[in-house]
Amino acid sequence: MVKQALQFSHELLKQSVEKGDIVVDATAGNGNDTLLLANLVGETGHVLAFDIQEQAIQNTRHRLQEHHIEHATLIHDSHSQLDRHLKTHMHKNIGGAIFNLGYLPGSDKSVITMPESTIPAIQQLLENLREGKLIVLVVYYGHQGGDKEKEELLEMVKQLDQKEFSVLEYSFINQKNNPPFLLAIEKRKAR
Repeated sequence: MVKQALQFSHELLKQSVEKGDIVVDATAGNGNDTLLLANLVGETGHVLAFDIQEQAIQNTRHRLQEHHIEHATLIHDSHSQLDRHLKTHMHKNIGGAIFNLGYLPGSDKSVITMPESTIPAIQQLLENLREGKLIVLVVYYGHQGGDKEKEELLEMVKQLDQKEFSVLEYSFINQKNNPPFLLAIEKRKAR
């Protein structure tokens, strides 16, 4: 009944992403979220999937090929460079985004997401997110450098204007070993 952070992130995306949406997987990793988003938006939508690691791009490409998905663009670049990769029709038209913060499972654990790129990426997404849509962040922080990103991220989202954004924090408070937690940012509809 109570879902883990990653499971809950997928539930939120399933509720908010629609066929035809343009969406962002800010941390492509092994391609699981890219595949989920591609299935949610259908062939009339499009996924932009970012990762700084070539291995992640290859893993995601393989995952999409296995499922015959062609409506995704894989971008070997930092998610902080989002604006550079948005085409004109994508500006102010993002229908959702997901981040899995931390490191690529099964890879070099010293290559991690960092607040210096994550926070600008979120800010760019917030500028381009449609009203009523979500940015979902699954925050893995039980590694060296993870606490710094967690603290700076929490500070940033607490500063978002409640008239423009609703921010949810979903976490387990009785588990050991730094379980991941979820942040969801919804761009509120103008009244």
